[in-house]
Amino acid sequence: MLDKLFVLSQYITPQLAVSRLAGRLADSESTPALRHRVIKWFIGRYGVNMSEAAEPDFTAYPTFNAFFTRELRAGARTIEPAKDVLTSPVDGAISQIGQISTDRVFQAKGQSFSLTELLGGDDRRAEPFREGEFSTIYLSPKDYHRIHMPMAGTLKEMIHVPGKLFSVNPVTAENVPNLFARNERVACLFETEAGPMAMVLVGAMIVGSVETTWAGVVAPNSGQVAQWQYNGDEAPRFEKGEEMGRFRLGSTVVLVMPKGAVTWNPNQVAGKTVRLGESFGKLGTA
Repeated sequence: MLDKLFVLSQYITPQLAVSRLAGRLADSESTPALRHRVIKWFIGRYGVNMSEAAEPDFTAYPTFNAFFTRELRAGARTIEPAKDVLTSPVDGAISQIGQISTDRVFQAKGQSFSLTELLGGDDRRAEPFREGEFSTIYLSPKDYHRIHMPMAGTLKEMIHVPGKLFSVNPVTAENVPNLFARNERVACLFETEAGPMAMVLVGAMIVGSVETTWAGVVAPNSGQVAQWQYNGDEAPRFEKGEEMGRFRLGSTVVLVMPKGAVTWNPNQVAGKTVRLGESFGKLGTA
């Protein structure tokens, strides 16, 4: 009953207004004493491990978002170096992992979402990934919230898709149809040695914004799907393990690859906690 009430409350809450207000407050540098109390409470409430942070003193952060998107200290994570190994792009928990069924991506028991809608509604964009491979990783409030490349790649296209801002925790995933293709999101399409790869950064309730390292905060606010093409020398190139984006408050990453491009590590299963840089799958050739 509590789960149903939680989901229902999200349908009637003014999601965008609440989330944008939270974003502005999280970026505010005013009232440092209050900010310190909030950050200290947050660390205790969610069990944040500040010993892994490059700056372990929580009072040193000028805003809540600066704390939330904190950098890891050197050596806190090891990126699996083998070129044929796809690594986890984030710290988080695997929501689902497996194969796409034509255009449907498994979300939770009884729920799935549309691959085409996830990538902005363009059949051409979705076509290389039909019957392909996917993984969905949920970042909880305690997690490190920067996103890194699971393999080397060159950015070809970025798409911002406006949408709802439902929570993306397991309860909501089990009860809200088409969740990840319904929420606001930024889809980043890369060309790699294993073929095309899509990394979709899905927004959520109270997420102030999504950032990429090449474009900053991505929030056109036009109400329409927006897209950017990258060609030639202007196309950003990323090495494996390099940071490509971050969430200002928590959310989900959906990683999509063509059929045969990756064989998922059998140890990586739904519900398992993962760490940035660990082996996630064996790369093939799409």
